[in-house]
Amino acid sequence: MDIVTVRIEKPDAVNFILGQAHFIRTVEDLHEAIATSVPGAKFGVAFAEASGPRLVRHSGTDHELEDMAVGNLARIGAGHSFIIMLGNCFPIHVLRAVREVPEVCHIICATANPVEVLVAETPLGRGIMGVIDGNSPLGVEGEKEIAERKGFLRTIGMKLG
Repeated sequence: MDIVTVRIEKPDAVNFILGQAHFIRTVEDLHEAIATSVPGAKFGVAFAEASGPRLVRHSGTDHELEDMAVGNLARIGAGHSFIIMLGNCFPIHVLRAVREVPEVCHIICATANPVEVLVAETPLGRGIMGVIDGNSPLGVEGEKEIAERKGFLRTIGMKLG
């Protein structure tokens, strides 16, 4: 078995969700889940089949994000994986709906951070082992950082009061 890393290529402001699912219907169901969670959402979805013609299926509301999703998933090359590139919304806005899609097995990560995907390769194919999501911690938050975190969440409307 070989282990390779595949860096997700995207602009800093683009968030994405990486996961595993199991059926050709995944692309359409993910598209509907996102579009109905955030009206007017800009996104691209790609899903890699693991049998049959083994194509990267795709859909979206933004051609650039859709192409980005296809390119990243093709480089990962792991069957039954999917990626959603998000433009004008965040993973927190769509994760619940994505998790509820019947084909979704699990979410591997949801972030805007730089990410490297750890991919195992065997004679059968490729599979995602995990991800390196962002950088390692530099310390533990103190009272000042706790107050900053809470203030930030209220400033962006994610918490009340």
